[in-house]
Amino acid sequence: MRLAIFDDHRLGVVTGDHVVDVTDALPWPHEPDPLLAGWWRAMCRDFASLEPALRAAARQGPALPLESVRLAAPVLGPTKIIAAASNYREHVAEMHAVQERTLGQVESWMMNFDVFLKSPSSIAGPEDGIVLPREVLAEGSEIHHESELVVVIGAGGKDIAVEDAPTHVLGYTIGLDITVRSPADRSRRKSYDTFSPLGPWLTTSDEAGDPADFDILLTCNGEPRQAVNTSALLTSVPRIVSYASRMMTLHPGDVIFTGAPPGVGPIVPGDVLRTSISRLGEMTLPVEAEAAVLR
Repeated sequence: MRLAIFDDHRLGVVTGDHVVDVTDALPWPHEPDPLLAGWWRAMCRDFASLEPALRAAARQGPALPLESVRLAAPVLGPTKIIAAASNYREHVAEMHAVQERTLGQVESWMMNFDVFLKSPSSIAGPEDGIVLPREVLAEGSEIHHESELVVVIGAGGKDIAVEDAPTHVLGYTIGLDITVRSPADRSRRKSYDTFSPLGPWLTTSDEAGDPADFDILLTCNGEPRQAVNTSALLTSVPRIVSYASRMMTLHPGDVIFTGAPPGVGPIVPGDVLRTSISRLGEMTLPVEAEAAVLR
């Protein structure tokens, strides 16, 4: 099943190039305010029991052309965004040159797999742009794209065993981990508004298939930049989920970026990024500069 959030934060099921509003099939009143949207996290938690009603509503409701609605990020109010670092061997290798150029030295600790946090306020949707902060542009720091497979947690948990981790995953979506290359803290460099575009929808695990066999592609202005299969992940999706849950309780609706593939590179205002993952869809995102402050 492909779950979308659209227009006034309605829940939809996507079939082909149409979406059916299934919001009324949920067993609680709809709250359109995204800051109060506990219904989404509850849906992630209870999806197994809600799925039959959602499928029935998707079969019976009127289908709206996707072009007639505005898609939002397919998550609402996650308690946290977790991101994996140094999870593709070729990306680790390319980061030596990137850090020499942007930092003047290689930070060896950053070449090892680990996880860190990004601000949930950095989330943007598939029809939003990526806005580059004016102070970062003014200082001349490079800002890079990182197209990644993203996990959305269903049933949360703590100390999740690797073999049990797939049962805690609701599904997958496409994400961009936009990153400032500077000496600042990793979380700070990646948490500006719009630095976590997600979309175009969430594909549930049963439909998405094996997370170790997705093709990730990204182009910038039509130029190929990133191309990898997730079989190259150094730490698999179940192991990422298990590892993260050892340090912090995972809650329904939490988001996990699984790591940047090789081919990361700078973006500037005016660029257009197109990212796709097999079986999950695609997004096209314009890059723009943050507007000057009016005084």
